[in-house]
Amino acid sequence: MTQELDDKAPLLDHLIELRRRIANSVLAVLAGFIVCYSFAEEVFAFLVAPLRQVLGPDAKMIYTGLHEAFFTYMKVSFYAGLFLAVPVILSQLWLFVAPGLYKHEKKFFMPFLFITPILFFAGGALAYEFVFPLAFKFFLSFASPEIEALPSLKEYLSLVMTLIFSFGLVFELPVGILLLIKAGAVSTASLVAKRKYFIVFAFIAGGILTPPDPFSQIMLAVPILLLYEVSIILGRYLEKSRVLDETRAEEA
Repeated sequence: MTQELDDKAPLLDHLIELRRRIANSVLAVLAGFIVCYSFAEEVFAFLVAPLRQVLGPDAKMIYTGLHEAFFTYMKVSFYAGLFLAVPVILSQLWLFVAPGLYKHEKKFFMPFLFITPILFFAGGALAYEFVFPLAFKFFLSFASPEIEALPSLKEYLSLVMTLIFSFGLVFELPVGILLLIKAGAVSTASLVAKRKYFIVFAFIAGGILTPPDPFSQIMLAVPILLLYEVSIILGRYLEKSRVLDETRAEEA
């Protein structure tokens, strides 16, 4: 009976700690939402800027539901608050898992704590700066004297956030691959052997995650392929480092 209680105690401690970390993360997102809601119009204007460059400064957007503008600003505030809270969320995740890691494992995982949000924001920035203008020009090229473009707040926000999140998540590819290599689940040799399949996957992902125009699809597929190659290069260094560590351990 005493042994069972001792076994349950660490589990309860972990669950309590997990609840605390999740609560801190939720509070960070809530705080970010409250702050960003005060600047919701400015944040949305920032998101609309690429469209205005195509349509012109006098372009206007519409909403067809009475509640649409209000909920659009709510969503904008939530997404912006979530972005602001990413460092806090990652730090809470790190504080939860770090006590169970060895010293050399902490040394390995620590850089990912900083690289992960940087890569995500880099992907979002690529979508905003380069993909948005090309995609919007393509879509608006179908306008004519008989067909007028009247962008909706709701639909526009859905489009831009889909693109930003898609590019942001794609840029996390090296992190996922390097973690799999570190765990021994994959090797760089297997990644090289499956390169041709990954090329097909990259263009399929580009077709699914982006609007149905060739420019944005290619601009997502190309970074996927480049990040794949970068992951292979970094993975080789990781494998060499692991072999050296194992050799030193055996000699010791």
